[in-house]
Amino acid sequence: AQTSAETHDQRGKSMVSAKSVLAAASLGLFASASALGQSATTPPDACVGAPWDAFDFWVGEWNVYAPSNGDTPGPYLGHNVIERINGGCLVTEHWVGASGNAGNSINIHDPLIGEWRQVWMSNGWYIDYTGGLDDAGAMVLTGEAYTVQTDTRAPLRGTWTPNENGTVTQQFEQGD
Repeated sequence: AQTSAETHDQRGKSMVSAKSVLAAASLGLFASASALGQSATTPPDACVGAPWDAFDFWVGEWNVYAPSNGDTPGPYLGHNVIERINGGCLVTEHWVGASGNAGNSINIHDPLIGEWRQVWMSNGWYIDYTGGLDDAGAMVLTGEAYTVQTDTRAPLRGTWTPNENGTVTQQFEQGD
């Protein structure tokens, strides 16, 4: 099994408010309310509290570093922006690596299966995995990674651990 880890540094972190407007739904509400001559209001966030706030520790803007040896962070790997949008129901990830590689994920608490689900896509790499918080408060997702160029699949486990200093450590374990 291969293991790699990233540490998200809190420097430059700007928290994103869970208050967002459902753009498409709001446009529909505004159109129908004005057509009826009624005042339009923004609907309240639908996904508030548990279990939708379980990944809130990851929300923010992060500079990402390789694992450190002591107090000094490892080499800079890239920048990640994590936002909670659509009434708090969707967590998006926008990754840009130091070498220019990029990728995006969508993260939801799926009420149909009662677990968190992440779907990641970058240039040639697809991940789909599910899970939830463990007893220590880390988000643990397991599933499968698929490499488009080689048409290969491998089991993958991702762990996001909130640290006491406000950082988040990501660790990925890929099976053969």
